[in-house]
Amino acid sequence: MRKILDRYIFAELLPPFYISLVALCFVMLTKELLRLVELLVSKGVGFLAVLKVFLHLLPSFLVLTLPIAGIIASITAFSRLSYDKELVAMRAAGLSLLRLSRPVFVFSCLVFGLTLVLSQWGQPWTSVSLKKLALNLLRDQLTLALDKGVFNQPVPKMVMYVSDSQGEEHARGIFISDERNPAEARIIVASNYAVLSDPGSNQVGLRLLNGTIHSRPHETDQYHQVSFSSYDLKLSLDQSLYASTEERHSRESVLEQLDRTQWQDAGALRRLMEYYKDLAFPTASLIFGLLGVPVGIVSKRSGRVGGFAVGVMIVITYYVMNVLCEFFVTTLVIPPFAGAWLPNASFLAIAVGLFYRVSRQ
Repeated sequence: MRKILDRYIFAELLPPFYISLVALCFVMLTKELLRLVELLVSKGVGFLAVLKVFLHLLPSFLVLTLPIAGIIASITAFSRLSYDKELVAMRAAGLSLLRLSRPVFVFSCLVFGLTLVLSQWGQPWTSVSLKKLALNLLRDQLTLALDKGVFNQPVPKMVMYVSDSQGEEHARGIFISDERNPAEARIIVASNYAVLSDPGSNQVGLRLLNGTIHSRPHETDQYHQVSFSSYDLKLSLDQSLYASTEERHSRESVLEQLDRTQWQDAGALRRLMEYYKDLAFPTASLIFGLLGVPVGIVSKRSGRVGGFAVGVMIVITYYVMNVLCEFFVTTLVIPPFAGAWLPNASFLAIAVGLFYRVSRQ
């Protein structure tokens, strides 16, 4: 009988969890989805390539949305059970609130495990893979990036304009403003071009035909103009529009930096706090799930929409506490470990207090 009841409560958690997870991912991915649709429709990038980019973006958003969906599911499920008096019947049958929370604990452990895997292994791996995928897209789709009749920026600090003339293919013109090196900014104009690709050296480029290079030397009263019949303009993928993110410092190097500065370096303290958060943030999903049980019973008239709103407010409060703790860590008020785990400890104390209060009603 009790196994049936556990399955029943577990089944109550799944619909609000899936609905809130999809809704949260959609809201957070809206901006990226618009960019992906633009690549698919306007740039002509293949559907499979766009799908790969989307799948590589998903783990980063799931790390944030899984704990929120967990607490929303817990609040919504127990709010519904309490509102329909099913919880009263279960309590009248001699089942304690702690016993009724066992399915929620199992469910929260699953959410915790998935969040931990994504944050520790999935997110770092997809960030590297996404960079490689982006570089491959730039190499393979450079021609598509050069829309005719508009100014394009396929790489940072370089603007290209391709003539939208309806004439012969060999008569297409191209205008390039190259400011990658501010000390040697130049304007290149050519009557034709061809795309070059060298996967071995991880470079792409343009072969410009019959044009001129305009540049200004360091002397303000001078001007240079060079004519060419063929000129190869190389674009290193390492300087592409998908710039590499700053590599994360190892924990050992952070500790060495703190020892050299006698634990006064605010940046190193923040980085050390991030290492402690690698475990603290997934643990929050476990605490959120258990907190949702008494919160859902207390706010039993809130309904599904109310459960969503209450869950989001709790997560926002948790985020604000994290920001405050990070400020206290950087101002040397509390150590990094306390800054990472203090929000979890606070919410765990609130969950225990609410459990005790609700169980005595």
